[in-house]
Amino acid sequence: MKNFVEKPDWSNYEENWLANYDASNYGSNLSARILRSTHNLVEKNAGLDDHYGTILELGVGTMAHFGCVQHGFERYIASDHDPKVIDWLTRRSWDPRVEIKQLSGARLQFEDDSIDRVIATHVLEHIPDPVSALEEWVRVIRPGGVLSLILPCDPGLAWRIGRTLGPRKRGYAAGLPYDYYMSVEHVNAIYNLHQIIKFHFPERRTKWWPMRAAIPDINLIYGVNCFV
Repeated sequence: MKNFVEKPDWSNYEENWLANYDASNYGSNLSARILRSTHNLVEKNAGLDDHYGTILELGVGTMAHFGCVQHGFERYIASDHDPKVIDWLTRRSWDPRVEIKQLSGARLQFEDDSIDRVIATHVLEHIPDPVSALEEWVRVIRPGGVLSLILPCDPGLAWRIGRTLGPRKRGYAAGLPYDYYMSVEHVNAIYNLHQIIKFHFPERRTKWWPMRAAIPDINLIYGVNCFV
């Protein structure tokens, strides 16, 4: 018998994660209040228009970002690749302009230049080939549209400290292998993603939180609106 622990049952883990995600990350505790407020980084005073006709949010999860959207719209496509997330979303009531769709961010089922704004919060750090993902997302955005990204400053010093003080403890209390999951899922470091975004999007509005200086190690969250 080999001394090797098999990987966890991801289907069971995802069910537990969804059941505990909002309470852990968007509840009343301090870290949850902080995370919730950072969704505003790309919504307030960030160069956005007053109205975008069609919005596509990728990796929507539990719709944490939707309530922060400030501008008008006619259509909000809330998408995720995970069927369990889609099932969770479809069993709840949303604004009638919201459409729930199961989509892969690697290959979007939309025509070129057909979306006014694409939103991806806490998504790009999970994608093995972030450049190809960005190319696909930009493909569907009309000229003059915007790509809005929010990323954790992982593995920066402040992020590692914040993780220790916040969601790690609640994750383990819920029976979730939090550190293992983060190690497997967060495949792209903020140091690399920041440079990739700088290269590909010369027209952008960036906000770091909480320190504002463009130094990943002293911040927790990076938000950017990339104007296409």
